[in-house]
Amino acid sequence: MKTITNIQDLPSPCWLLEESLLRKNIAIMKQIQDKAKVKILLALKGYALWKSFGMMRDVLHGCCASGLHEAILAHEEFAKEIHTYSPAFKEEEIKDIAKISHHMVFNTPAQFHRFASLAKGYNPKISLGLRVNPEFSKAPKEIYNPCGLYSRLGTTKANFDEAILEQCDGLHFHALCEEDVDALEGVLEHFESNFGTFIPQMKWINFGGGHHIARDDYDVDKLIKLLKNFKARYPMVEVYLEPGEAIGWRTGALYATVLDIVENGMSIAILDTSAEAHMPDTILMPYRAEVRGAKKPNGAPYVYRLGGNTCLAGDIMGDYSFDQPLKIGDRIIFEDQMHYTMVKATTFNGIKLPDIAIRRIDGTIDIVRQFSYEDFKNRLS
Repeated sequence: MKTITNIQDLPSPCWLLEESLLRKNIAIMKQIQDKAKVKILLALKGYALWKSFGMMRDVLHGCCASGLHEAILAHEEFAKEIHTYSPAFKEEEIKDIAKISHHMVFNTPAQFHRFASLAKGYNPKISLGLRVNPEFSKAPKEIYNPCGLYSRLGTTKANFDEAILEQCDGLHFHALCEEDVDALEGVLEHFESNFGTFIPQMKWINFGGGHHIARDDYDVDKLIKLLKNFKARYPMVEVYLEPGEAIGWRTGALYATVLDIVENGMSIAILDTSAEAHMPDTILMPYRAEVRGAKKPNGAPYVYRLGGNTCLAGDIMGDYSFDQPLKIGDRIIFEDQMHYTMVKATTFNGIKLPDIAIRRIDGTIDIVRQFSYEDFKNRLS
């Protein structure tokens, strides 16, 4: 790790986490925990920058993992509660997962029946649960809708098997995607309607993720009230939330550099980063990433299409306008690139992964990870 004091010395491309902004989001999580008496976990699928775990470990109760490798990361680097869920567990991984997990959540009664006793054998203290499908969601895109038609995620009321109740300590639902408390209110109504009979028998209920808690217009007070009311109805039940994106929301940017400018009907700036490899949600979601100092195409005199440095024709971030013409060597800063970026990034085309840096409260910048050819080579064979 090396430390720099001048932002101009930041390598490119580079993800830069702002410690002050991450701590601001964690303070919101603490407020919810303290007032609603619930437990919040970090969802590693959305944010797994483990060099920053020390900033949140004293507040959050642990991590939720999507399988063995995330569970190991949580065990090694967060060292608090570990809740592991997978759409389907593999028998050869049950031992390693069960030994380090506090909660293990199965996706179907069939998986529960197959692996519950095995998991208990490896860890008698493990708490077992089932993911259920409330069959209601307001997810903005069908690709992100866990309750959509023919969803494989969670067990519907029609497929619930009461035979698991003897060993089942909790129910887990996850039906949100970048949504506010009004969406959660609708999901919770359907969850209670479908599975309310079983809630008093549970030790815990996990409300999943997708809560956009850190967004400026999110109604935190209404969330606290909703959580308090649920706990009043079921006073013996522990409640968990597991946001990932909300914790990393607007905590840092991806810094890139203009390598060339191509003229072909319009000006196209080729950058040393990639939408396909480094910001895949801009293509998959899709959404238009905000660029610092830029406007929409008709907002300023100089319009450029920003493109990545791979051979994919569609490796395009979008069209942006600037007050001054771009030049080779200029910095392009993509805002809000901490969540669902590092965890999804690839080395497609052999393109180098962005370095990772953290700007501390005192303004110094620690370069905590720099990637090389060996990182590309060693993930292959």
